[in-house]
Amino acid sequence: MQHDTHHDGHPLRRATDRATDRDTVHTRPMRRAGDDVVTRHTVSLVVPARNEARNIPWVFEQIPRCVDEVILVDGSSVDATVPMARYCLPSVRSVAQRGPGKGNALRTGFAAATGEYVVMIDADGSMWPGEIPHFLHFLDHGYDFVKGSRCIAGGGSLDFTRVRSLGNRALLALANRLYDASLTDLCYGYCAFRRSFLDALDLRSTGFEIEAEMIAHALRSGLRIAEVPSLELPRRSGRSHLHAVADGRRVLRTLISERPGARASADAPAEEQR
Repeated sequence: MQHDTHHDGHPLRRATDRATDRDTVHTRPMRRAGDDVVTRHTVSLVVPARNEARNIPWVFEQIPRCVDEVILVDGSSVDATVPMARYCLPSVRSVAQRGPGKGNALRTGFAAATGEYVVMIDADGSMWPGEIPHFLHFLDHGYDFVKGSRCIAGGGSLDFTRVRSLGNRALLALANRLYDASLTDLCYGYCAFRRSFLDALDLRSTGFEIEAEMIAHALRSGLRIAEVPSLELPRRSGRSHLHAVADGRRVLRTLISERPGARASADAPAEEQR
């Protein structure tokens, strides 16, 4: 079977990827003129992946030049995820995921990252890497943790089901109340942060709830948080690993157990016994 490639060996997009001008407005955001500004800091991009060989070419093709290091965290894929990543980007660093679940995948990637800034993105094509400069802009201007939001002007989702939308809104309302915050989105894993604050984030979760844990710990630690508009795209190929109800329950437990003062209250009986 013959594969069409660019002159540099990278795979071309499929014919269906070439949106018309009318469709472009609805499929992914346009870049602004200032998006080519190069950050003065090194950037690591962490991409957890399990059986995403069909999606990796599109994702890697979109990675902007401001990214210095791409870390693919392989979750025991049985397809060609790792060889495809190396074919598309020979400089990619592939590391084996330690333990099951997205939380373990991200923590594995964060531990391997060497950049001053760390960006996390999914490998299924639902997050456009072209938005990364927007995140870096806020890190360059004093913020410590930047998260994408589908619910502010310029953002949106082409993949929200009714259950996911209602669940996100309910969990967001709870998070804002428990943490005295005013966030606009919660269950969305497009984030960037200063690697120097990785210890302050104190990440322990093993599953999808790690995204909520990151935000909870960032709020609790007093990190300067910014939200940037992001457009969530439909998964390009394959089936999602997300289980809305089960994962929603795990997020709920995380928000409650990690709220300010929760650990102090849990430790109080042990301290009183001393």
